[in-house]
Amino acid sequence: MKITELLQAKGVKLGARVATQAEAIEALVDLQVSCGSVADRAAYRDAVLAREAEFSTAVGEGVAIPHAKTPAVSKPGLVAMTVPGGVDWKAPDGKPSDLIFLIAAPDTEANVHLEVLAKLSALLMHPEFPAALRAATTVEEFLATIDDAEAAYDTQHATKSAPAAKASAKDAAPRTGENGLPLILAITACPTGIAHTYMAAENLEKVAGEMGVTIKVETQGSVGTKNALTAEEVAACKGIIIAADKGIELSRFDGKPLYSTNVSAGINDAEGLINKILNDEAPICHAAGGAGAPASAEGKTEGLGSSLYKHLMNGVSHMLPFVVGGGILMAVSFLVDQAGMGTSSYGSSTPLAAFFNLVGNQAFNFMLPILAGYISMSIADRPGLAPGFVGGWIAKQGFTLGYLATAMDAEAQGALISGGFIAALFAGFAAGYLTLGFEKLCDRLPDSLEGIKPVLLYPLVSVFGIGLVMLALNPIFAAINTWLTDVLNGMGTGNLVLLGAVVGGMMSVDMGGPFNKAAYVFGTAMLADGSTSGQIIMASVMVGGMVPPVAIALSTTFFKNRWTPADRKAGVVNYIMGLSFITEGAIPYAAADPGRVLPSCIVGSAIAGAISAGFGCTSPAPHGGAWVIAVIGNPVMYLVALVVGAVVAALVLSFLKKPLSNEEAGLAK
Repeated sequence: MKITELLQAKGVKLGARVATQAEAIEALVDLQVSCGSVADRAAYRDAVLAREAEFSTAVGEGVAIPHAKTPAVSKPGLVAMTVPGGVDWKAPDGKPSDLIFLIAAPDTEANVHLEVLAKLSALLMHPEFPAALRAATTVEEFLATIDDAEAAYDTQHATKSAPAAKASAKDAAPRTGENGLPLILAITACPTGIAHTYMAAENLEKVAGEMGVTIKVETQGSVGTKNALTAEEVAACKGIIIAADKGIELSRFDGKPLYSTNVSAGINDAEGLINKILNDEAPICHAAGGAGAPASAEGKTEGLGSSLYKHLMNGVSHMLPFVVGGGILMAVSFLVDQAGMGTSSYGSSTPLAAFFNLVGNQAFNFMLPILAGYISMSIADRPGLAPGFVGGWIAKQGFTLGYLATAMDAEAQGALISGGFIAALFAGFAAGYLTLGFEKLCDRLPDSLEGIKPVLLYPLVSVFGIGLVMLALNPIFAAINTWLTDVLNGMGTGNLVLLGAVVGGMMSVDMGGPFNKAAYVFGTAMLADGSTSGQIIMASVMVGGMVPPVAIALSTTFFKNRWTPADRKAGVVNYIMGLSFITEGAIPYAAADPGRVLPSCIVGSAIAGAISAGFGCTSPAPHGGAWVIAVIGNPVMYLVALVVGAVVAALVLSFLKKPLSNEEAGLAK
């Protein structure tokens, strides 16, 4: 397939009059629609904007290649536009983009067209090619320029029989590694693997040739891994360059000089990257058994805040499927269990309901260990996964050294108190940095022990260490919980409105941790008394726990510019979780932005709890949320309390959150 088989004449617009990036994207999307490549214009445009929100698709020197791979595309398509004067595309060199190609890739397994797009990306790295395209005065001349350049490219690559052929003709003795193998190896990859992957590869090869250095570049794109590096080449090379914006398996490079950066650096600073290897400036890779993520741009050290946030989001993103899957299954258990409505066994009184409830609860059991495990793994690579997971599980279960002391005496054992997601966050970071520190200590061990470090020393010492840390610190959470319960018990029921506000707000403080559990245990204890005031407190507890997920859902629905597309998609599920009294649906959002989410939800939950208690709403059931509305006393005002609390929380949260740019939010201007 040729490039011009994807790029139709009616898909080319020369001399377009657009003033902004958003206007350019709208015009390019219209070209795709006119070519019959797009089935859903709005969905395709949103996908293009979402891709731009990740990072700019401008590659410098006036060229930009926006793209999206989405089900909204009905067939592969390519359109092009020249813009006199250019538009700001946030290019790395700061120059406006005046030559823009927009790619439409269907979300299918058939990827033949991506080979063609990879070739176009490579051609654009040769300055004479985009210059000729800009000089074209007609669409026919524009397409003929592409055909001529593609033919020359195919001929050139067909005649290359050895890596040395990439060397500059002026250099009679190209620099190679052992046995004539490449001196430098490289891997390029971007999240979509459509354009930047191949542009970085082409530029590295071109610049290496000009420098008289043999190089081999492995591309990890949408068409799969191409030009894969071999173990023999790794052993013989001087060093490796990783120019990638996604995680790359690094274990095969253990012990070799390796410089990691983003894919844009491969496009814009290939000479600098190559010199990092030639001048012995690349650090030695220590990744036996590990997978690495790309370093920050130009290999600079990340700031503490951005580093912690990156580790946190790695845990949150891996935890989210457990929250969504488990939460919806638990909601279904309440929905189908009409027979148990209003009883303590509601949600599991029938076999079908019990099945959904059991599976959903088991998914929730993994939620906090997964959060801690992947935070730790982000910090310490693969060796951090096991200690993070173990630390998260101990935090969830609430095991302590005191519990171990009474392990042989069931009567003497105290109740286990989960530390919730706050304890799991601590466990994840503690396990990660503990493991990372131990890895550095192991660097001093003899080389003969290199093979047993990842399979024996790392897991043994790190799991032992985090177990000791969490067993020692979990009593802190238990002490907080005990104190809170005592405070609540001391308040009595004399002022039910104040007590309703307190227990409602506590349900949002840590969403499953000591504060939340203290309020819930207090509510169920009051319910066990069989008094009306006990049922009023239980109703305030439950409505307070329903507010956070509903508030998140409302904010993501009505304040779209505060959230990324991924946040908004996941936010819809929180309507179901909130109505089902599954407060944990808000945890991913609270973990990602606790400074704004938690205060907002606490205020909303406290208001909801106070309103519920003020109007004498009662709940004879300890759980069930909106699905037990039939047994709620004063149900209308109970729903009013939920709506008012959730709306207030959503408004406060949306006010506190800084609006994103249209590109970051995936929204058109």
